[in-house]
Amino acid sequence: MKLGIINSAFVQAGVDTATGLKHISRIGFDCVDIHTEAIGISQKEVKSVANTCAKLDLPIISLPVCSLGLADFCEPVREFHIERTKKFIDLAKTWNAKNVLLVLGEYIWNREIIPPQQQWAWAVETCRRIGDYADKKKIDIALELEPFRLSLLNSVDSMAQFVDDCKHPRIRANIDISHMVLSDTSPTELKKLKGKAIHVHLSDCDGKVHGDLPPGRGIVKFEPYLQAIKELEIDGVVSIELEYAPDPKKIVQWVEEAYRETAKRMDLVGLRG
Repeated sequence: MKLGIINSAFVQAGVDTATGLKHISRIGFDCVDIHTEAIGISQKEVKSVANTCAKLDLPIISLPVCSLGLADFCEPVREFHIERTKKFIDLAKTWNAKNVLLVLGEYIWNREIIPPQQQWAWAVETCRRIGDYADKKKIDIALELEPFRLSLLNSVDSMAQFVDDCKHPRIRANIDISHMVLSDTSPTELKKLKGKAIHVHLSDCDGKVHGDLPPGRGIVKFEPYLQAIKELEIDGVVSIELEYAPDPKKIVQWVEEAYRETAKRMDLVGLRG
């Protein structure tokens, strides 16, 4: 698998996109995921990202998007989020990316009032429609597993079931190692995603709350998870996800550390290639 990073690590530290991409290339990453907003992005920015990545020989792999209204009880809200997600698919196509990383969000009102089965059904329906559009563009959808109690996809079992329910060749899973730990998921559980997973997120945490730290800064034992991922034979990318560096002025060192520690762990299990 290739080693990439979501460029939001630099964006949230106040570093402009082009400069962040240059750092990502210099540090040694194979590829990049682009954090952006597809609605309202200027053509100047679209061309800048494309041209910068081309000059750096830095392929764009994924575009993350949180479309939290895809399971909303109001049809106009669901329709808006379908159309917004389509904009990300269009942008992914423009940048020759491989997938859109889709976050579905949570059940509302503590899974009360509206039956959770109905919210699940709305999410399946909207994802199928998104999958149909993505298929026309030859873009995959990688679903994010969130480690929160009310998340629609908060376990390997729920992720596998959702992918099966969608029954769509473009609807697949993302594996987030930190989220696996926070949801008390063992590496052996990942075998349930054989043939279903296409992308990986990697970061560390304290085992209690969402952290997005460089490996070694938390408690995650990465090697068993990386070995399990290797056994899935995914033709994809391990993307480092770093958010909210404690000292934005040292963001370059923060990313360099994350690269160094991740590359070392991937090499230990023979995953990078």
